[in-house]
Amino acid sequence: MPRKYANGGTPTPRRSIAADLAGMFPEASPMKLRVRVQALRRSAEPLEEITWIEYGTARELLFASTLPLEFEDRVRIENADGSFHAEAAVVAVQVHNGRKAVAARFLGEVTNWIIQP
Repeated sequence: MPRKYANGGTPTPRRSIAADLAGMFPEASPMKLRVRVQALRRSAEPLEEITWIEYGTARELLFASTLPLEFEDRVRIENADGSFHAEAAVVAVQVHNGRKAVAARFLGEVTNWIIQP
């Protein structure tokens, strides 16, 4: 049964920050792929997180992130079973209300990518 609120309505699903960024990529298709993202920069501690690729094109992937990623940073992306792994460069970062979305473009040919050119 839907949850009722004081105003009598039901909750509005929270729009993903990655969905907002996907508007800049007309070919982006929605998806849901759990991955580990690792920032490829020198740091005292490894910078990595588990997140979801929420949108993708044949060359880019878009995901919400808590990492301190900036334009042109490089990342390594891989899924849990290792069947998908790639390196990419950040091509867009969007921050809104403390949340961040990142778009990264593959640096080379990617095997096992869901979206093919």
